[in-house]
Amino acid sequence: MMSAVSTAPGRVSAADLKAQEKAARQAERERQRRVARDEAAERKRAQKSGFANVNNPRRSVWMTVVCAIFAVYCLFPFVYLLINATKTQADFTSTFGLGFGKSFALWDNIVTVFTYQDGIFGRWLINTLLYVVVGAGGATLLAIMGGYALAKFRFPGRKAVFAVIIGSISVPGIALAVPQFLLFAKLGLTNTPWAMIIPSLISPFGLYLMWIFSDQAVPTELLEAARVDGASELRTFWQISLPLLAPGIVTTSLFTIVATWNNYFLPLIMLKDADWYPLTIGLNQWKDQASTAGGQAIQNLVITGSLITIIPLVIAFLALQKYWQSGLAAGAVKE
Repeated sequence: MMSAVSTAPGRVSAADLKAQEKAARQAERERQRRVARDEAAERKRAQKSGFANVNNPRRSVWMTVVCAIFAVYCLFPFVYLLINATKTQADFTSTFGLGFGKSFALWDNIVTVFTYQDGIFGRWLINTLLYVVVGAGGATLLAIMGGYALAKFRFPGRKAVFAVIIGSISVPGIALAVPQFLLFAKLGLTNTPWAMIIPSLISPFGLYLMWIFSDQAVPTELLEAARVDGASELRTFWQISLPLLAPGIVTTSLFTIVATWNNYFLPLIMLKDADWYPLTIGLNQWKDQASTAGGQAIQNLVITGSLITIIPLVIAFLALQKYWQSGLAAGAVKE
């Protein structure tokens, strides 16, 4: 009898199998060492240039410092509001601006803001919401329809419309405030909500943004297929195009909402009745109250009211950030 058992033809012996596994492990270790050397070399090149490879991220000290400075610059006003909204009027004038007061009066300040002067702050908040919902909402709707039509339909004068839109974006809104006031005064619409709503319906930047986004996000072939199937243009727009435009719609609405919410100069010249003031004019009136004869200083209420004013915008941006970030990137890459 033979001492060793030979393997059948076509079968791999246990020794050969172990040898192959050992060779595979050695090859894998060699590959990992080679990748590590390549990554180290890439990090050195990235460190010299100050940037990191997207596929091989590495923190840059200088970029971190610059981003930290910008973060502090952007967050400093919010931190200032948050700290000083917890102070009483006496603590506000007697303590350091970035330090807390002797008592924590945030809730008392919020209650006083909504009850001061017979609750006029609540009326200003409702007015602002009215101007945002009707004005910014209407501006977003008009921008959606206009941008979609300019992107997907061909008609005479289309290039002229494009030139007008670009020209409108380059004109600052403050330059149009006085002509708008004279026009609305002739129409008898000053000191009414329409003096705020009608100008807010026009958003050249929103129209341009939806134009570019509609051209990139809605395939023309998809529209042609819907038309072949017998769908009307209105049905094609509402059921096919509108869902594809969601990121652009959110981005445009956020821009128009912020512009309307923070609008100051237009209501300043259009409105005289405090009952129609938005939050921006109302809080400024409270701020100037101390400088009037016999006026009471209420900086703590102004700070608290300002904090309440920006909270809805912060929530909106945080809740919708994935949509408006993708909307801003639309058209950045040419396919």
